Amino acid sequence: MALSRRTFSALAGSAALGFALGGSGGPGAPSAYAARTVPTGPAPAAPSADGRRHTIGFDHHSLVVDGRRLVVWSGEMHPFRLPSPSLWRDVLEKMRAHGYNTVSIYVAWNYHSPAPGTYDFTGVRDLDLFLRTAAETGLYVIVRPGPYINAEIDAGGFPGWLTATTGAARSTDPVYLSHVDAWLTAVNRVVRRHQHTDGGGTVLLYQIENEYDGHVTDPTGPAYMSHLYKRVRADGIDVPLFHNDKGRNGYWIPGSFDTGGETGKWLYGFDGYPSPSQTPPDWGGFGIGGLKGGATASPRTPGFVPEFGGGWFDPWGGVEFGGKGYAGSRETRDAAYERRFYLTNLANGITLHNVYMTYGGTTWGWLPAPVVYTSYDYGAAIDEARNVTPKIAPMHQLGHLLQRVPDFARLDRAADVHVAGLKAYHLTNPDTQAHFYVLRNDGAEEVTSTLRTAAGDDVELTVPAHDARLVTTGLSLGRRKLRYCTAQPMFVLTAGRQDVALFTGRHGEMAHLVLECPVEPVVQRLDAEAAWVYDQGVLHVTAPLGQGGLTRVLVQRGESDTPLLLLFADDATSLRLFPYDTPSGTLLVYGPALLRHAKLDGSAVELTGDTVGATGLEVWGPRGITSVTWNGRPVPTRVSASESLVALADMPGAPRPALPVLAGWRRKAENPEAAVDFDDSAWTAADKKTSFSTTAVPAGQPVLFADDYGFHYGDVWYRGRLDGDLSDLESVSLAYSTGTQGMLMAWLDGVPLGSHRMPVPDAKTVRKGSWAATAEFSAAGLRKKQRKKPGHVLSVLVRRMQHDMDGGSQDTHKVARGLTAVSFKGVSPKVSWRIQGAAAADPVRGPQNNGGLYGEREGWHLPGFADGGWEPVSLPRADRGMGVTWYRTEFRMSVPGGVDASVGLVLEDDPGRAYRAQIFLNGWNLGQYVNDVGPQHTFVLPNGILRTRGANTLALAVLADGTSEVGPGVVRLELSGSAAGGVEVVGVDSPGR
Repeated sequence: MALSRRTFSALAGSAALGFALGGSGGPGAPSAYAARTVPTGPAPAAPSADGRRHTIGFDHHSLVVDGRRLVVWSGEMHPFRLPSPSLWRDVLEKMRAHGYNTVSIYVAWNYHSPAPGTYDFTGVRDLDLFLRTAAETGLYVIVRPGPYINAEIDAGGFPGWLTATTGAARSTDPVYLSHVDAWLTAVNRVVRRHQHTDGGGTVLLYQIENEYDGHVTDPTGPAYMSHLYKRVRADGIDVPLFHNDKGRNGYWIPGSFDTGGETGKWLYGFDGYPSPSQTPPDWGGFGIGGLKGGATASPRTPGFVPEFGGGWFDPWGGVEFGGKGYAGSRETRDAAYERRFYLTNLANGITLHNVYMTYGGTTWGWLPAPVVYTSYDYGAAIDEARNVTPKIAPMHQLGHLLQRVPDFARLDRAADVHVAGLKAYHLTNPDTQAHFYVLRNDGAEEVTSTLRTAAGDDVELTVPAHDARLVTTGLSLGRRKLRYCTAQPMFVLTAGRQDVALFTGRHGEMAHLVLECPVEPVVQRLDAEAAWVYDQGVLHVTAPLGQGGLTRVLVQRGESDTPLLLLFADDATSLRLFPYDTPSGTLLVYGPALLRHAKLDGSAVELTGDTVGATGLEVWGPRGITSVTWNGRPVPTRVSASESLVALADMPGAPRPALPVLAGWRRKAENPEAAVDFDDSAWTAADKKTSFSTTAVPAGQPVLFADDYGFHYGDVWYRGRLDGDLSDLESVSLAYSTGTQGMLMAWLDGVPLGSHRMPVPDAKTVRKGSWAATAEFSAAGLRKKQRKKPGHVLSVLVRRMQHDMDGGSQDTHKVARGLTAVSFKGVSPKVSWRIQGAAAADPVRGPQNNGGLYGEREGWHLPGFADGGWEPVSLPRADRGMGVTWYRTEFRMSVPGGVDASVGLVLEDDPGRAYRAQIFLNGWNLGQYVNDVGPQHTFVLPNGILRTRGANTLALAVLADGTSEVGPGVVRLELSGSAAGGVEVVGVDSPGR
């Protein structure tokens, strides 16, 4: 049979190859394992809460768990960005199935602490439940509780009440540290029960602080870090600790601060978010070296990137991605980006690799920092609606490779190689003598070139523009040895009586595999697409990737009695292959969109998972398996030539449930606060003279900053009673400070003065978190007769947006929100102020759910509210005027059981109409829509909050600035994804009305 010579342009993986390079002497304390060499061997078994003690150490190559090397292939997700605990399991199971062995999480102080000394770890804030779920899923956990986390959330994770306290944050100020100690002790009380070291769970690593560089060069910084370290240890946390350097600065390497005499349990890590337009940098063994070189800053600890860009966030207005939103992020940081940048990182010695984000989720309610809008999709591999995107392919392929091929946990730099037109990295494992080549194309054109391997073979391959590929030589494929392959290995495992090796690449590429076979084997081409030839002690196999799905070639006899099954797949096909370890042996499942669980019960294989479209099913496993069930239902099968069980018919895909039309709307206008006779006697008097804000209090005026009166989230109302004759009033000036896209509206004696809004960020102000402006309103429209009255009321509504983050340790989270000063031209009335924001915090949804709109304070957003007296209306609307109007409707969902349907709410209108809407589903504040700014138009409605089989209440609070006609326009439901399977979803507890 003729041997195909078509060249291959490989998918060369995107992610965590654990390449660890030896470093020269320098700072860094040795770990407990550094005194002896840990040889290459199998990775630790998948972790669980097994009740047994485990050891966690490291050397400069990798972590070492129970004496075995572990390459950490981690993905970031934030439980607070998915306010439906049932769905945590869904995302975690998708991560595990697609190759991740670790999940990294922030724990947000503001999310759990509505008031000083009060900590809520219940309901959607149940950290204990999340950690249990991760352990049940078989994932390690990296816990990052701050106290400051950044994370593009309000105040960088600091609670709102901290803005109105004395003491400089992120310093050794004793007042600040007292609050920090209370927070860390509260969160550590939960975390310490789940540490892998004592078998209580799977917490592997713990981070203190976040990208802290504000006091590196003065004594405050080391003293602060030392305090946090000792606090965490005193709370019973004994896993290794680390910090994430904001860049390649060499900050907080081992030995840079006092750890109380403890050595060998501190890791240096650094973050990186290079632009897709950049050439991937060498941050380790192939780079500049030293403190500024990334991994080389700490040569005795393994290379660690606690955050590496899996996407990027988008600001109000969408300037970052030209208005495309997160589709633009996913487009620019695609699978090719991952292959090129991640492989470069990993070739440089990174064996602890965390992809930020892997699931971005939703920054619901008033959680978003000023620099982002509601969606935090991030362009991640798993989108906001929990759909796995094509970006997952490199993660899936390399994640499984790292778990199944131990060579990658201990690689050293090998002799430099030159490959024309490509950047080449060459590494080798000193124990197995396997060689690994990363070939990167930084140009705009495809490059075909030849690699001369360490064994002397000339391998021709093609690398697409702005892409990279991984080539391996000398790798053990069970009992046989790989000479080379132009496709990337995804795993090597043993299933039953045979070894199985999978190789992957792009659709249509021709994979060429060369296997050392001293004795001629018996080769079976199980699929017609493959070709093979045996010549002079080597077996050549070629297979076009993706044609017909999976290509199988069985190699038997020769020098080994153990058969070797060679599998070849393109990206899409590889995503339907799932290895799964059971106590009885390893299973390999091919076909479904997702494998969640597998269990062997005697001779029966019990599988659970998801299908999207109709699909076949094939299972390889231990000897003696005779039957298969899928989601509890028997699957008739036959035995194939490769000893698999193959379904006799396709399994059905998922239906696309019909969604209801949103109709039956009712409408009611609010803002009675603008009226002169509104009773504000129960409001808080705004009469303070001093503030802890970093914003100066204007001379001769009271403190008007909302935070000083305990109103930290959402809208705030002001009512000023003016004593005196206003007949000579010319104008009113309102100075105010907000987060991005803040606005205000003002009335004098119930008559609109006008509105003002902050500008849409441009490329220069995209990172600006605090905005200050003065709105000047003419009094010419007020009747002279009305102005001569002795008493007047100035009413002001401020949409304050969120607090700035404090990335520079400058207390920028304390910049004022709300009105800052009020002045009058032509008159000088005496003014007494009252202020009102959100009512008492919702006990289930938390303080970030509600602001100070009248409707929110009265429960208009809640299911069960009696809206029968409201005006029936239909949408779209074309209203005029300034103020707040509420719209409510109910709808029923009837998604069939066993179907996971992800639903979004879509709002669309003429972009020239200036209004915004706060979206409440069943009382939960799921986001803010700004019609004339965007770019977000679709808002994910998480199942559990959305009742997919039952009644739902939708409420929109529409703020109109009076400059144009306003909506709502088109408001509809949209199906964002549908799968047969999913997880059981328990409704999120919601108090009614």
